[in-house]
Amino acid sequence: MAVRTDRMWVIGTGIVIGATAITLMALGNPANMGICAACFLRDVAGALGFHSAATVQYLRPEIVGFVLGAFLLALARRDWKPVQVSTSPLIRFAIAFFIMVGCLVFLGCPLRLALRVGAGDLNAVVGLAGFFAGTGLGAFALKKGFSLANAGGARTDANQGRPAAGLNALVIPALAMLLLVFLVVRPAFIKFSAEGPGSLHAPVLIALAVALIIGALCHQSGFCIAGGFRDLFLLKKGWSFAGYLGIIAAAFVGNLIVGTFKPGFAGQPIAHTQALWNFLGMVLAGFGSVLIGGCPLRQIIKAGQGDADAGICLLAFIAAGATAHNFALAASPSGVPFNGKVAVLVGLVLVAFFALRCRPKSAAA
Repeated sequence: MAVRTDRMWVIGTGIVIGATAITLMALGNPANMGICAACFLRDVAGALGFHSAATVQYLRPEIVGFVLGAFLLALARRDWKPVQVSTSPLIRFAIAFFIMVGCLVFLGCPLRLALRVGAGDLNAVVGLAGFFAGTGLGAFALKKGFSLANAGGARTDANQGRPAAGLNALVIPALAMLLLVFLVVRPAFIKFSAEGPGSLHAPVLIALAVALIIGALCHQSGFCIAGGFRDLFLLKKGWSFAGYLGIIAAAFVGNLIVGTFKPGFAGQPIAHTQALWNFLGMVLAGFGSVLIGGCPLRQIIKAGQGDADAGICLLAFIAAGATAHNFALAASPSGVPFNGKVAVLVGLVLVAFFALRCRPKSAAA
């Protein structure tokens, strides 16, 4: 059975994500960060000891829930299958790596961008303009023939019966289950922040339950933030983009209800006011997300569904989350460090290079 992508499912998924994100925030998750794929993956990297930033280390049950929610629904519907389209895994890894860098310079993934807009953070409006520009660049690259698929265009998911293909697709769900065990058992080698954003979290069972629902809904609807923007550019399908507006609207109403709506630039939670880098960080995130076929949240969901390409992206996000804090790339409320600025510029050049080169010879000529 194909995944439904009609407007009611997409818009409804967006509204549920926005509403539940505010609920998780009210229950303990960081302010304006009820859900953030990039920040939460960075926290997971820290919990596993991949970076030593003591304030951002926590095994976020939301990440586990997103993967397993998609995985379990796919199994229940008998539409879970191993898929691998790309024959350029290292290019895909590199693009995903720099998407994460862009997110951590902005201080949030495209999902947190919507939540910040819904909370009145005008820095996020600047980031939204950047994301719009970046997805426009990605859509233009697709129109000109960009592809990471093999040259013949044949999908390797036709070989899904081969044991290796199935094992590839099971790696990420298996890792999610292992993280769930670690979250419950809390072995000594897992790190948990005593202060800072990593120490702020909703009750584990509630966060896990919410994430399982969101993972299932995203699988059912095919919800993707970057995909909605892409379709707006390429197909003029406004209802696909409307799912993103649903997140913003639900977050806006939720923030009004809980009293956390605060319009302005200054003093926003876990945000900085350097407009250029808010803009460029999201240009990089949007550009790369279109090229790899989905935003960070979508890649997590696809990895749960059996997409090995998305699994590569997920591992790249974790690696970038660790690197960003080990090498001072990530921004903080005080601003963007020099290394982070350089990394964003390098990422923009590299992603643009891939966009130009990964085309059929006839298109590139």
